[in-house]
Amino acid sequence: MVPDKADPGLLVFSRTNFMAFLFPLTDVIVVTVLFAFRRTAMYGFLLNGLIVIYGSIFMAHFSIAQLSGKSLPIEGWVLKSTLPDIAILWGDFFIGKALYDLHLKS
Repeated sequence: MVPDKADPGLLVFSRTNFMAFLFPLTDVIVVTVLFAFRRTAMYGFLLNGLIVIYGSIFMAHFSIAQLSGKSLPIEGWVLKSTLPDIAILWGDFFIGKALYDLHLKS
């Protein structure tokens, strides 16, 4: 819920914030449960990969849209963007890849 611009005392549902809440929640709960069992590890790896791809695109788009009008030095673009968050997301993907390989070999 975000405050309405016309009436700051009124809260309005934000679909963007809801999707930003839904993707990590799905990653934490559903993907973890799918990786818990050998038969569903393949689906966990697939869903984890889809979340990483969509999350990277959405976060990069958000950073470009927010920082495009500002004149920042190069370190400002790196530190004030979502680049560190994207790196964490790809770390999550590689952990999922390691779990998938672990299930595949056993």
